[in-house]
Amino acid sequence: MTQQVPSTEPGLTGVRNFRDVGGLPTVDGRRVRHGVLFRSGHLAHATEQDAAFLTGLGLHTIFDFRNAADKKLEGPDVDLPGVRNVNLPLTDPADGAEFWKMVRDGDLEQLRVLLADGKAANRMITSYRTIIRERTAEHSHVLHALVKDSVPALMHCAAGKDRAGLSIAVTLLAVGVERDAIVADYLESNAKHRRYKVHRNGSSADAYSPEVMELLSPLFDARAEYLAAAIETVEDTWGGVDAYLEKGLRVTPEMRERLRERLLD
Repeated sequence: MTQQVPSTEPGLTGVRNFRDVGGLPTVDGRRVRHGVLFRSGHLAHATEQDAAFLTGLGLHTIFDFRNAADKKLEGPDVDLPGVRNVNLPLTDPADGAEFWKMVRDGDLEQLRVLLADGKAANRMITSYRTIIRERTAEHSHVLHALVKDSVPALMHCAAGKDRAGLSIAVTLLAVGVERDAIVADYLESNAKHRRYKVHRNGSSADAYSPEVMELLSPLFDARAEYLAAAIETVEDTWGGVDAYLEKGLRVTPEMRERLRERLLD
């Protein structure tokens, strides 16, 4: 079924959580330029019409943050003519494989043990902290590529919420977007027409019962506390955004200024 989306957004039918990050305000009164930075869920199920729309954006590079297990489950992205696809997995395919198998296959009691009493939310917070702390090479690659030649760019993972959300947030921090605006953009992934469709094995009603969906919801929500944990990790590990960018990601002040020239009005 075609998703009903606001008229200001394209009616993509096989790609979820797509949006232009343009318009977000910076702390010094500028705004992210429209048409230079996009985010979405995976492109594996893009229709011909979706692909035509995406091709029309004039993209230079697509950054795909999925790992091999994601691509095995969902499929590879559709090919867009003339667009470079850069795969930078932000999670190990073996990390959590059994966990996600249980999410798809587990019965109610197994899910209670796995996810209840805050375990699901804590897992997400730990994941966000780990990506910020351990995936500096990947985030460095993205920012260096954007400075060099990779604009317009689309960043995506599976749902377009977590790994893409963090990479977009890092990029927005680098060009000085207001923190509240970064959080607001991140939380847009909760809109009904954007949310990742939860797939569970089994056709019985119990597979998607209200209690099951409540247990799963922290895994598929965008929550401000998750992004706050990531930014807190930046502060705790490097002492602040400036040091994180310069020491952690090897992005100099001069490079940040060039990035601002590429991405901001």
